[in-house]
Amino acid sequence: MKNLSEREKIVAIFSRSAILLAIFFIVIASIFLSMMMSYEAKKGSSKDLNTMVNQGIPVVLPKPISSESINIIQDNSWIAPDENSIPIGKTGTEIIYGKELIVHTAKYLGPKGSVAKIANLMNCQNCHNEAGTKPFALNYAAVKSTYPQFKARSNSFVSIAQRINGCFERSLNGSKLDTNSKEMLAMIAYMKWLGKDVAKGVKPKNAGIVKLAYLDRASDPLKGKLVYHTICSSCHGKNGEGILSPSKIESIYPSLWGKDSYNDGAGLYRISNFAGFVKNNMPFGVDYQHSVLTDEQAWDVAAFVNSQPRPHKDQKADWNDISKKPVDFPFGPYADHFSELQHKYGPFNEIIKAQKK
Repeated sequence: MKNLSEREKIVAIFSRSAILLAIFFIVIASIFLSMMMSYEAKKGSSKDLNTMVNQGIPVVLPKPISSESINIIQDNSWIAPDENSIPIGKTGTEIIYGKELIVHTAKYLGPKGSVAKIANLMNCQNCHNEAGTKPFALNYAAVKSTYPQFKARSNSFVSIAQRINGCFERSLNGSKLDTNSKEMLAMIAYMKWLGKDVAKGVKPKNAGIVKLAYLDRASDPLKGKLVYHTICSSCHGKNGEGILSPSKIESIYPSLWGKDSYNDGAGLYRISNFAGFVKNNMPFGVDYQHSVLTDEQAWDVAAFVNSQPRPHKDQKADWNDISKKPVDFPFGPYADHFSELQHKYGPFNEIIKAQKK
């Protein structure tokens, strides 16, 4: 610039400055655009994840865990978070809708559902008491922390959405809910919010049910019938029909057998699950600290209820490895010589002893 006139020098400096300024604005714009794209991707990821997977688009999925690697906390310290802590805005609205769906499932998705007609008259909270927050009542404390999870029944890793659909197909004797639907995403959001403070891979002890000690005899449906008609029939009906809401679109007290009840593929059709559930939750109003039924009564009433007719589910695709079947799974074939009858009602200790040998 030594031989340039003053005017030429000014023009050259101005040109260089303009170029540098343009480069600066391009960099800033690129950073801003990248941040916006990242935000939009995060905002839409939960809604579009299943679509992306189905279309073969590479995505980073949560790392699945096996049931063997779940660490059960040996205390009952988990309690559901205060609903006042639900965030405001779109996220909070989704969580609140998710709870509504758990409490009044049939209202939205039952035979007269306002959204879809894919389930029976039962509500999710008929099994997952108090909207999935009650200790030892199949609450949702460990959903976020333990899924995706390997399930021996399907011989595959199962997502939260797949687990929910398992309930729709079995406990609600219905069909699958669209995994990208507003309803599915809301239920998942609610379950994740309930377990937001539980560490990955951890299951609080009070998240499931209390597994009762096996009896030295077979559970007795006839003894269970007496228990049922003495303690249970006032809510669930003489014929297990339950009690419907005044609108007739959902259950207040669910049907325990018959066409409106869970099918024989549901978890409660295994009597160890049923016995463990009713011991600390039935009759309505009791909890694990104030139980009414004895262990024997719980086993026997479980045997009676699950001896009654109910919808059947084709389970041919379940338990690819029959050696993994639970001891009280009531359908063969088995890896041992014991009958379906004994696998359904017990006694179970001799089966377990034989399996160990």
